[in-house]
Amino acid sequence: MPADLHESAVVADAHNDLLMAVVARPPARWASFFRERWLPQLRAGGVDLQVLPVFIDSQFRPEGALRETLRMIECAHVIAEGNPEDVRLCHDGAQIDAALAEGRIALVLALESMPGLDADIELLATVHRLGVRVASMAHWGRTPLADGSGEDATASRLTAAGVQAVAEMERLGILLDISHLGATGVEHVLELASRPVIATHSSARALRDHHRNLTDDQIRGVAATGGVVCVNFLPGFLSDDPSGYTLARLAEHIEHVASVAGIDHVGLGPDFVHEVYADLTPPCCEDPAANAGFDVMATLPGLAGPSGLPLLTGELLARGLPEPDIRKILGGNLHRLLAAISPDPPAGAADPDGYRL
Repeated sequence: MPADLHESAVVADAHNDLLMAVVARPPARWASFFRERWLPQLRAGGVDLQVLPVFIDSQFRPEGALRETLRMIECAHVIAEGNPEDVRLCHDGAQIDAALAEGRIALVLALESMPGLDADIELLATVHRLGVRVASMAHWGRTPLADGSGEDATASRLTAAGVQAVAEMERLGILLDISHLGATGVEHVLELASRPVIATHSSARALRDHHRNLTDDQIRGVAATGGVVCVNFLPGFLSDDPSGYTLARLAEHIEHVASVAGIDHVGLGPDFVHEVYADLTPPCCEDPAANAGFDVMATLPGLAGPSGLPLLTGELLARGLPEPDIRKILGGNLHRLLAAISPDPPAGAADPDGYRL
């Protein structure tokens, strides 16, 4: 029964950093490395829709951030072009639906924090042309747009450039991601947003008091926009006690978000980083846990990567969740949100006088 449900459901992952591992290979190996290392895992996990974040590690910031952003975007295109029978890089909802109908994995590009763009808001249109459809404004620390949750003590709202970025993303049809954004910044975004927003990889603060998790008010705020909160699988975001690093604890976070936001506003944002960090350390990520406050190399039993996703379906069924609800959690809600992406933004640049301060 769990296998049948998992196989027939749309399974969508809102955050997997696999591009970091692929782009570290020689460009001639990008397509084949993805095919050999990551495609089997995605297929084993039944993944139908994969958001690919472009995350720029500290070794490239600030001088090389834009160059590495472009390399990673190009890497995603090469992956798709080199594996046309298996994946498609999708720019709109119609392309996502076509990929799913053809049995291909729909890939959607995201920017995590945008260090290569900084306050040059006009570059959002550039990356949109290159296929980016999801973006966040901060990671752990401060950016020209906003403060990350690691800077919550500042109680900072968005900068003027951050406010402009919200307006421009909405104009372009780039889905705004609040994961990693500071608490006051999240409140500011929710004040400004006129379109759905997403949390691509955030768990429930009511169950684990960590600044990277969302409060119930924030969860309700995302739902009120029509957006989706995608629950993070990293054990340290689920429990402050390693004895709580369990599949059951993950299910509790999912159930909590569903109870607060409603079943139509919860999804999966696994944040599978174990293999990525193991692959790149050193020289890339010598201290990946520096800002986390826990061991980011820890994993839930059986859920170190996407191949373990059917275990979650079994856990949700064992807890008595109705099959229609499980389908929404596994990917139905995220699919609905991303399928609403339209192919073309309005012509011309945004009017600076229209930005809301």
